[in-house]
Amino acid sequence: MSRKKVLVLGSNFGGLTAAIALKHELKGDVDVTVISPSEKFLFNPSLIWVPFGKRKAKDITFRVAPTFEEHDVDFVNVAATGIDPEAKTVSTATGTYSYDYLVIATGYQNKFDAVPGLGPDGNAYTITTLEDAVHAREGWKRFLDDPGDIVIGATQSAGCFGAAYEFLFNTSYQLKKAGLKKDVKLTYVTSEPFLGHFGIGGLPHGEELLGMFLKKERIEAVTNVSMDAVDEDAIHLSDGRTVPFRFSMVVPPFVGQEFLKEAGGIADEKGYVKVRDTYQTEQYDDVYAVGIAAAVAVPWQTPTPVGIPKTGFPTEAMAHTAAANIAKQIRGEEPDEHKEFGDIPAVCVMDAGNNGVLILADKMLPPRKHGVLVPGPQNHVMKLGFEKYFLWKMKGGHVGLP
Repeated sequence: MSRKKVLVLGSNFGGLTAAIALKHELKGDVDVTVISPSEKFLFNPSLIWVPFGKRKAKDITFRVAPTFEEHDVDFVNVAATGIDPEAKTVSTATGTYSYDYLVIATGYQNKFDAVPGLGPDGNAYTITTLEDAVHAREGWKRFLDDPGDIVIGATQSAGCFGAAYEFLFNTSYQLKKAGLKKDVKLTYVTSEPFLGHFGIGGLPHGEELLGMFLKKERIEAVTNVSMDAVDEDAIHLSDGRTVPFRFSMVVPPFVGQEFLKEAGGIADEKGYVKVRDTYQTEQYDDVYAVGIAAAVAVPWQTPTPVGIPKTGFPTEAMAHTAAANIAKQIRGEEPDEHKEFGDIPAVCVMDAGNNGVLILADKMLPPRKHGVLVPGPQNHVMKLGFEKYFLWKMKGGHVGLP
């Protein structure tokens, strides 16, 4: 029997984990090729520090080719442009690749057109990509030379609320360090129905704890609101309010990659791939999707739409589940590893400059039995340590480690 060929689209949290985990599952007896437009792994959680000069690109990235080579995984540095699930092929600008099994881990792109005035050439910065965070660094330098009020926000349908909160509290900390805290009005604008919803329904006492944090830092909050437009010096809200700013950072909604919408009906209108709890697509047993690329049903309705955060921890869990199932299929077994997204534990360390909050819950989505937010400066130290550990882990391909 010829060796099976597995293609993995994407080289970050989900793609790198799935590719190397599959090699380990089958003790190398499989051909794995990763196709990705990025030659570097990016530790996205550290993007919150880039605008303040606390991190540079070299601090939070590494080249993936040596890592893949060490684990006998082929790497092709090119973007996928199409998938034909019937022919079992992936097209790119440099050629077409065939597969026996496919893992889609293509991440997200910013949906800037959700609010007029967002985008690289718009009126507010964001920190959701490395390029965006570097651009925000330039804006923060200009702000320090000519300070004024600040607005930090997350739009309707945004899902990365943790990053918005982290940037908010890091901004407050940096204002203190710069001696500007008393002179700058800091406002948080969010589509969440209440503080601490996070896109996961909230946790016990979360609203109270976040409210205390904001009060202590003299931050005004506007919840349950969408943004109509971002002008050069103000954000216009759906409730008629206008919030002026000199500097603003806004987290936009995410969507999947455009080419996935044309891939045999496997994706929804947002470009997210519809999957079962095995992370196989609904239509094809040999095509998987993990991480942000996978569609997740929202188990509630909120007055203002909010997204769900598909962060690094659940992405790794999805990738391991997919790798285990593909390995079983290659061995002629049933792909019987199941892991509903909502049942994956929620684990997040939210940094606040010199403080922080540890978020723990038995499930990502309700109903839950346990959930807690633990505040304290130890969480800042924990996040610094985790950053170094995780970059070491992924660079070495030690994907079996927690």
